[in-house]
Amino acid sequence: MSLTFFSLSFQCGICGFTIVTGGAARLVFGYDSYGNTCGQRNEPIEGVRLSGLDHTDRKFVFFLDPCNIDIIQRKIKSMALCVSQCPTEELATYYDLKKFAMINGSELCSYELPGHKYPSLPERFEKCPKLPVPQSKALPVFNRCTPVDISCYAKFAEAVVTFVSDNSMLNRLIAGVAASKEIIVGLCLLALVLSMILMVIIRYISAVLVWILTGLVVLGSLGNWCFCCVMLPISIFLLLQGILLLLMLFMRKRVALTIALFHVAGKVFIHLPLLALQPFCTFLALSLFWVYWIMVLLFLGTSGNPEKSEETGLVEFRLRGGLQYMTWYHAVGLIWISEFILACQQMTVAGAVVTYYFTRDKNKLPVTPILSSVLRLVRYHLGTVAKGSFIITLVKIPRLILMYIHNQLKGKENACARCMLKACICCLWCLEKCLNYLNQNAYAATAINSTSFCTSARDAFMILVENALRVATINTVGDFVLFLGKILIVACTAITGVLALNYQRDYTEWVLPLIIVCLFAFLVAHCFLSIFEIVVDVLFLCFAIDTKYNNGTHGREFYMDKALMVNCMKMVFWWKECGIEFAIVMKVAEVICY
Repeated sequence: MSLTFFSLSFQCGICGFTIVTGGAARLVFGYDSYGNTCGQRNEPIEGVRLSGLDHTDRKFVFFLDPCNIDIIQRKIKSMALCVSQCPTEELATYYDLKKFAMINGSELCSYELPGHKYPSLPERFEKCPKLPVPQSKALPVFNRCTPVDISCYAKFAEAVVTFVSDNSMLNRLIAGVAASKEIIVGLCLLALVLSMILMVIIRYISAVLVWILTGLVVLGSLGNWCFCCVMLPISIFLLLQGILLLLMLFMRKRVALTIALFHVAGKVFIHLPLLALQPFCTFLALSLFWVYWIMVLLFLGTSGNPEKSEETGLVEFRLRGGLQYMTWYHAVGLIWISEFILACQQMTVAGAVVTYYFTRDKNKLPVTPILSSVLRLVRYHLGTVAKGSFIITLVKIPRLILMYIHNQLKGKENACARCMLKACICCLWCLEKCLNYLNQNAYAATAINSTSFCTSARDAFMILVENALRVATINTVGDFVLFLGKILIVACTAITGVLALNYQRDYTEWVLPLIIVCLFAFLVAHCFLSIFEIVVDVLFLCFAIDTKYNNGTHGREFYMDKALMVNCMKMVFWWKECGIEFAIVMKVAEVICY
């Protein structure tokens, strides 16, 4: 808990620092190239002329050359002034600048130049805006004069959209998206609905998908007969074929367990339909945090002490000393708190599923199991979630640093260094995935036993090791079924999109809308089916703990659903009907179910 409060309080402290030092005000109101904040009275800056001006009536930032954008440094390389009004029409000559200054009282050249002398001053070429001055409009919040005609940003667009060499093609693609915006929104909603429906009906189609997959594996192995007969001795091939068939035979019961877990997961969503809203809640929380993070980052960019650039002669605000490391901590906070929000989702889902599993009479479930899970998370388990997300952050940051180094050294490093970097990145990625899976099961163990993170992680790890074959089957077969579900949603959305967009004759006009829709459909399907995957994993952990501590006798009855119990006890019940002694039957039940 203290770890969570420390991180959040430090993030809030960074935001408070930027507000106190004026960074927030400079970002919102804007400032000129002499360090003056627009819309207020300013204090003079030592060594900077034209600083300390009263800009109470000058509330807008005007750039002398707004189209001069530095792509590398991601900023406008232009002198900025505070003006009382943005140019409402194009100004083609210096006489137009003079007329605009005389009529509106808004001088668009540097402060020391009088407006009525603009056409005759020799400094006009350096300290007046580049002609023609485009028509501008002030942004609603940030008070920057922005050209109405965005064609002046063609250089920036060209740098961003590097794959487009023909401007007419870019215009046609953008026009196609604009003309199909209603269809795009409709198809995105269709993908959303299909994802929600699939989570419920997958319980009915999972058995078909799994056994089709099993059949394809066997047929695929038989289809390689001719190739293997040519490339390998017949004895080796028969050995490999026999091992594969034995594996399929040996794993068939675990495949059946996967199907049963998918069936029960479908029931969970029927009893707890609000679980389907978890992706929306998580996305909303992440969006709010990302907006906050970007705003604080911008605040930091305008905080610090004013310094005059020797290269441009303009005033910039920079953090010096230990304060410059605040940006690095802020970047770490982006990863940590994002992982924290995702972990809160996993903990919430785990708590609700655990409540469902260990309630014998499903008709007596709590009224709001998801809300109860959230309250337990906030009251007892925030520290657990903070530790788990912090561990992921510790692994993710080195991987991101190595990826950055690899990109910076691309084409400069030798083959050995490139191979080592890629190997380290791959190892860290694998470690991150393993820790994510372990954390998820640790959250489920915490929801079951209310233990600390380390204790829950140890218990979950022991359960996973004891059920290694089952875990492997569920993760491989289950992930493949969910992947097929994602492909099904994308395919249905794409087919509907082709039919809806087919009335447009030119292919290039609707290919981009279709690509956008397909990407959105895959993202939505991934978000929803990830919730389904979490439910399946939590159900399996509950099932493993249930079969470990219960055996079906009086006082130690199973909590599991009938579908899981049938899968577990099918062979045991058959032996019991054959007259085998009850004690032996229960002993066999422990072996088979566990």
